[in-house]
Amino acid sequence: MKKDILVYYTIAILRLYLALIFIFSGLEKINDLNGFAQSIENYKILPLYLINITAIIIPWIEVVAGSLLLLGIWIKENSVIILALLLVFTAALIIALAKGLNINCGCQGAAYAKRIGIAKILENIAYIIVAVVGIKYPRQKLTFLNSSRL
Repeated sequence: MKKDILVYYTIAILRLYLALIFIFSGLEKINDLNGFAQSIENYKILPLYLINITAIIIPWIEVVAGSLLLLGIWIKENSVIILALLLVFTAALIIALAKGLNINCGCQGAAYAKRIGIAKILENIAYIIVAVVGIKYPRQKLTFLNSSRL
């Protein structure tokens, strides 16, 4: 029984951590939309006419999905949204590495620049695992609605 409680709270704490990462990242990008747009352009994946709208929309999705995930509202649905973002971000990292680009990832905004590389891909994979756990186990502890009966 104690082992189950530890597992439930570990899952919830990981969810909270992932939520905070996305809230923080989104807010940093919103704070510097030009810098985030430049980060997107550096990947050389999107056509120029999509860069600004992408730079405006993505951070807000991160903040809203992260905030709802933090509160424990629609855990499964918001975990799916965050998983989709992570898959796109990871694919962009892999493409940039394959192109031989030496750029900052733009992941937490321009202020917290990290170079792209295997370490960032592994970090994203860890976040992907947490998002998948949120999809598989949406009834969790530490939720705003406290609707889980584990």
